[in-house]
Amino acid sequence: MRFVSRILLGVTAATLVAIGAPVAANATTTSATSATTSYDADWGPYYSSDHKAKAYGHVSVEKKKFKHWYWKWVPVQKKKVCWKDSDGDKHCKWVVKKVKKHVWEWRYDHFFTVHSTLHDKKWWGKNKCAWEKFKVVHEDGSTYFKSFYNCKKFPAHFSFHGKNVAHIYVDVSRGNKFHSTGYNSGWQDVYHAAA
Repeated sequence: MRFVSRILLGVTAATLVAIGAPVAANATTTSATSATTSYDADWGPYYSSDHKAKAYGHVSVEKKKFKHWYWKWVPVQKKKVCWKDSDGDKHCKWVVKKVKKHVWEWRYDHFFTVHSTLHDKKWWGKNKCAWEKFKVVHEDGSTYFKSFYNCKKFPAHFSFHGKNVAHIYVDVSRGNKFHSTGYNSGWQDVYHAAA
């Protein structure tokens, strides 16, 4: 009787493990690949100083988890090494053997997307284009600029994206098809990362 009850307990435990393992594996997979929106907001409207160009839009920042792989020296075994010196005395010391292993850790990146709508309220004559220039400042302090223009009667839609940004600013101005020529709004806030 004891023998039969032990077999039944073993079968029950194996069944629970077989049912529970896929559920646990599925739960860790979804949590590892899930992403949460850290920031989601509208910005603007901002105008050129003559109010003939207008820009507004939406910015979203998403925090995503990823595996960062790197090499690490790991001690694998301790060994006692002994030797005799010239006088015949025995000396011993422990030697640790290290092996280089490829290991990983979880890290996070913040991916941003900026959507913009640019209106041109004077699409004829000299300096007939509306311009918007974005200043993107990364977490490491590096900066780059992204510019868009619209020379048409109807609004134009633009977007760009990147990752790990600290600040995003926009300057709305007037100009021709080649560059901005004036009536700048000055740098206006689009996004600031939380400290």
